[in-house]
Amino acid sequence: MNAVGIDVSKGKSMMTALRPMGEVTLLPQEFLHTAPGLDWMAHAILALAKDTRVVMEATGRYHEPAAAALSAYGIYVCVLNPLYIKQSGAGSIRKVKTDKADSLKIAKYGLDNWVDLREHTPMGTIRQQLKLCSRQYNIYMKTVLLLQNNLISLTDKTFPGVNELFSSPSRADGHQKWIDFVITFWHRDCVCRISEKAFTTRYEKWCKRKGYHFRAEKAAEIYVRSCELFVTLPKDDNTKLLITTAAQQLLAGKMTLAALRAEMSRLAQQLPEYDTVCAMYGVGETTAAQLMAEIGDVRRFPRRSSIVAFAGVDPAVAQSGKHEVQSTATTKRGSPHLRKTLYQIICTYLRKAPEDEPVYQFLDKKRSEGKPYFVHMTAAQNKFLRIYYARVKECLEAFDTQNTVQD
Repeated sequence: MNAVGIDVSKGKSMMTALRPMGEVTLLPQEFLHTAPGLDWMAHAILALAKDTRVVMEATGRYHEPAAAALSAYGIYVCVLNPLYIKQSGAGSIRKVKTDKADSLKIAKYGLDNWVDLREHTPMGTIRQQLKLCSRQYNIYMKTVLLLQNNLISLTDKTFPGVNELFSSPSRADGHQKWIDFVITFWHRDCVCRISEKAFTTRYEKWCKRKGYHFRAEKAAEIYVRSCELFVTLPKDDNTKLLITTAAQQLLAGKMTLAALRAEMSRLAQQLPEYDTVCAMYGVGETTAAQLMAEIGDVRRFPRRSSIVAFAGVDPAVAQSGKHEVQSTATTKRGSPHLRKTLYQIICTYLRKAPEDEPVYQFLDKKRSEGKPYFVHMTAAQNKFLRIYYARVKECLEAFDTQNTVQD
């Protein structure tokens, strides 16, 4: 048998092959992540004995070209969490860090753990696109929060409390009434320097043009409040530039989020487990898409404990000799994006307190035992994931069985 260790970096990989007893069957070679380079890599591996397995570390997006290309050739590929390689040790007390040494270390790990290596299953196009959309959504969400705080900070100097004038939530296209209002009425003087009747007429025309509901009482309320405000920036071109630019940037960000939510929902609906995931308590369209994006096909996890470890919501173990720590923090070794989504779902359980839901019953039990907040929240996330794993796995297996019968 041959274990091929690949040390992946940006745009290239270093590859070494070992047989048992430390016999080197392929000296360290560097391959570029180009179409010809990946072809040469695949043919070099295929030239080895049939019983060959390739081991590489999951390195963000850098390992994906090599893993996809080799899998397309029918080569057994195992993608590991880098922590496994790090904890395995180098077999030497010397500190050596080179691409050649790393590829040799990875190959040695493959030989030592041969029977435990799990074959990497390339992600389907839809799941890959869904994951990319979900990650982009998280990035833009952070940006939008920054832009929103920035706009509120600026309007506190020109129109304090304008963000609290309207309770309307964001529309499906991302527009929000208070942001559109600020783009037109960017300073209190845009309201109170004209008569109440003139403002009401202008506000009514603005509502019709933007598609918002008009109420004369609301116009009167806005006029009275604006006349009572004290501002620190004058109504001039500089202030207008700052406020309108910030508002337009925030609006663009919210529209981007709306477009990504719609695309995530469209992609998620094409996957067989979508209805099953949406039927789970506390899961909406967006959180369903995010769960499915981060977890992928649950069948890649051999056990429920595997998906819990992937999310990093399993408790750490600390024991040595007669000493054993009774209370330890969660490992947090898995996906932070998945943990964030799980936390949002469990917060829904806390707000609505559904007495008949097993996850809430488990959460309430832990609270009644006096467990700290983060302990019972993490325990509930663990419980939710185990239920998710069972239901979705059953759904996918039934879907595959149905397709097999039809064929």
